[in-house]
Amino acid sequence: MVDRASLTQRVGKTLYHHWRNSFLFDGAARRELKDEGDLSQRQAGSDEDHLRGALAWLCRAHDSTAQRGVARGYAAAWNFHFDARGWQPAYPETTGYLIPTFMDVALQQGQDALMQRALGMADWEIEVQLPSGAVMGGTVEQPPSPAVFNTGQVILGWERAYRQSGQQRYLLAACRAADYLLAVQQAEGQWRVGNSRFADAKTTTYNVRVGWALILLGQTANRPDYIAAGRRNVDATLAMQNDNGWFRCNCLSDPGAPLLHTICYAIEGIAGAALALQHDVYLQRAQLALDHLLPLIDHRGFIPGRLDGNWQGRVEWACLTGSAQLAGQLLLLAHPLQRPDYKEGAARLLAFVKRTQNLHSADPGIRGGIKGSYPFSGGYGRYELLNWAAKFFIDALLLQQQNR
Repeated sequence: MVDRASLTQRVGKTLYHHWRNSFLFDGAARRELKDEGDLSQRQAGSDEDHLRGALAWLCRAHDSTAQRGVARGYAAAWNFHFDARGWQPAYPETTGYLIPTFMDVALQQGQDALMQRALGMADWEIEVQLPSGAVMGGTVEQPPSPAVFNTGQVILGWERAYRQSGQQRYLLAACRAADYLLAVQQAEGQWRVGNSRFADAKTTTYNVRVGWALILLGQTANRPDYIAAGRRNVDATLAMQNDNGWFRCNCLSDPGAPLLHTICYAIEGIAGAALALQHDVYLQRAQLALDHLLPLIDHRGFIPGRLDGNWQGRVEWACLTGSAQLAGQLLLLAHPLQRPDYKEGAARLLAFVKRTQNLHSADPGIRGGIKGSYPFSGGYGRYELLNWAAKFFIDALLLQQQNR
C-alpha cells in the first residue's frame, strides 16, 4: 500500500528542487554545472588564447556599466545579495587595481584602446572618491562608507595612471587617499579605524597590500611620510606571521582557515614592498609563505581554497582567484630568488585554472571569465565569475610569458 504522506513529501521535494533550479539557474548556468566534469579530460590552451578570453570578458564587464567602473562580476545563478542574475554593479575596489592590468596588456599588445579604458577607470574612480579622500566599500549602488583596503587598491591604480600619463589629477587623487590612510592609521602600523563596514578590523592582516601601495606612491610622489607609513604596516604584518609562514587574523569569514585569496593578498603586499625597497627581510618572509604553499600544489595544479595554521587544506574546492594569485607570486619571485621550482608550480596552477575557463560558452557573462571556485558550487564566489579572478589570472599569464 502506498504511504500517502511519504509520497506527498517526495513529490513536494521534487517540485521544490525543480522550482529552485529553474529559479536559480538559467540554461547557460545549468550547462556550465553539467559540463564541468573531470578536469583531467580537458586540455588547456595557449596562454594567448586564455588571456584573450579573460580580457574580452573584462571588457564586457566594463561595458556592462556603460564604462562607469568594472562590474564586480557575473552571477550565473540567482544572487540573493544583489537580488539578480547577470552582470553586477561596478566595484570601485577592484576597478582600481584592474588599471595596472589593463595598462600592462595595452603596452604588451600595443592597444591604445585598452590604455584609454584604463585611464577612463582612473577618471571614474576620482568621480566616486569620497570627500575624505577614502574609497568606498562595496559596489556603487550601496550607501558609501570608507574602506581602508579599497582605498589602497585604488591608490595602486591612480599611481600607475599618473606614471603612465603624467596627468596630475591622478597623483592628487592618490595623495588625498593616502592622507586619509595616514590620518586613520594606528601608531604601530595597523588600521583599526576606517575599515570597511563589511570587514572586521581584527581580521584584516591582508591590509599589507595597502602598506605596499603607500610605499609605491611615496616613491613616486617623493613623500617619505607615505613610505614610512607603509613600512610600519608591513612590519606590523610580519608580527602576524607565524614561524611557519602562515598569517593570523587574515580572513573575514574564517581566520582559523583563511582563503588562499587573502593569504596571497598578504604575500603580495610583503613581496611588493620587498621589491620596491630592495628589502631582504621582507623578501625572505614572502618566500617563507611561498615555500610552505608550493608543496601543496598537486600534480593537477589543484590547491585547497582554505588552509589552516598547519597549512592543511580545510575544503575540497579550489579558490581560483587565490590559485591565480599564487601563480603570479611564484613567477614574480622565481628570478630574484633563483627558484625554477617556483616556475614549475606556477605552470601547474595556471594549467588548472585554464581548464576551468570556458572559452566557448554562448553566454557572454560566462565565456572567458574565471569562476570564484572550482567546482562552480564551491564556497568562494559560488556560481559567480569575478573580475578580480580574471585580473590575477591575466597578471600571472603575462608573467609566465615574460619568463619564457
